[in-house]
Amino acid sequence: MIDIDSGLNYISGVFPEMDHLIWLGSEEAKRIEVAVKESAVDKGITPSEFEEIIKQAIIDGRKIHFLPPYRADQYLQLQNLLGLNVSAIDNYVSVELIEAVVKMRSIKTELEISEMEKAANICYEMHTTAMKMAKDGVSEQEIVGKMEGIAISKGWGTSFPIILSKDGQYLHNHFHGNILKNGDLLLVDAGAETNSHYASDMTRTFPVSGKFSERQKEIYEIVLKANEETIKEVKPGIFFKDLHLLAAKIIVEGLKEVGIMKGDIEEAVRKGAHALFFPHGLGHQLGMDVHDMEGLGEKYVGYNKNVKRSKQFGLAFLRFAKNLKKGYVITIEPGIYFIPLMIDMWKKENKFSEFINYEKVETYKDFGGVRIEDDILVTENSYKILGKKVPKKVEEIEKFISENN
Repeated sequence: MIDIDSGLNYISGVFPEMDHLIWLGSEEAKRIEVAVKESAVDKGITPSEFEEIIKQAIIDGRKIHFLPPYRADQYLQLQNLLGLNVSAIDNYVSVELIEAVVKMRSIKTELEISEMEKAANICYEMHTTAMKMAKDGVSEQEIVGKMEGIAISKGWGTSFPIILSKDGQYLHNHFHGNILKNGDLLLVDAGAETNSHYASDMTRTFPVSGKFSERQKEIYEIVLKANEETIKEVKPGIFFKDLHLLAAKIIVEGLKEVGIMKGDIEEAVRKGAHALFFPHGLGHQLGMDVHDMEGLGEKYVGYNKNVKRSKQFGLAFLRFAKNLKKGYVITIEPGIYFIPLMIDMWKKENKFSEFINYEKVETYKDFGGVRIEDDILVTENSYKILGKKVPKKVEEIEKFISENN
């Protein structure tokens, strides 16, 4: 709690008693006991004292600023503290406080960046381990277990539930029950969290056999070009929405070359025809959350008064659109997916038939999906890719897998 008028700040918690010592142990109890010192706050107070201060402030007519809750216990606590019905609490969150937190946390300090480098390096070990393990007859679950073990042994754990599937056409596929076989493409989207809770988030897609087929290579190279070309454009001042649209144009151009799309590239992107194959946004901010601060509301984190969210399918799912600043850390993760149900739906409606060659698309319904993602720091005039370089060029991937089989 921060009392802006007096300048005092407090931390409140349940301090250890015998039952805490029995269940948590002396080390955990010690951490709770020294919370005031570690937090560098003015004073530690009990939950009842915390409640008294809040209720007196309400009586005095002072405004209580709080951030959007997302856990049930937080809603109940706020209901008790503020005398509001649970259903009304979201109407009273403080926009001023949200905007202040977003402004403060968006620019990463040197210490934060070093922690995110650590998280990215753990991520490197997770992804390269997956590349070494993915072989004919191996289960997806076995690889996921090994990756999670690395995240826990090197840091706090994974920064989100691992996405690892040969059915990469489904964007966030957490089913790990498949047995891999030669010919499969394996999509792995995973990240680690350091002990200080800073996150990484990377995606790689590679062939289980260790060798891309010609068809797989064609699609992969399009996504790789979208990934690399948009990263090259990262610098302070550029709008992330423009990078997303650049990636979309590169994807349409590539799909046109292989006969999947047709017509004018600019017009196809303007109308949203590319979203059949690239239905999500290019990336998001990264920090203490893998989708950093989005619990405060994407309209405050990724958008502002000058940059409004589109209502167009695909572009509407862009989490972050506003201009970049030095110190931002973002992900760049273009992809191409062939989702059978979506293809069938659009084909039945004859949707964007002037841009989509449905006859050709039908032959790709068994393809799966490709996504390539890196963690990018915006620097003074350019960018830096965080962490050790996980193989992503075709020849790099094939060489790495060959040397580690």
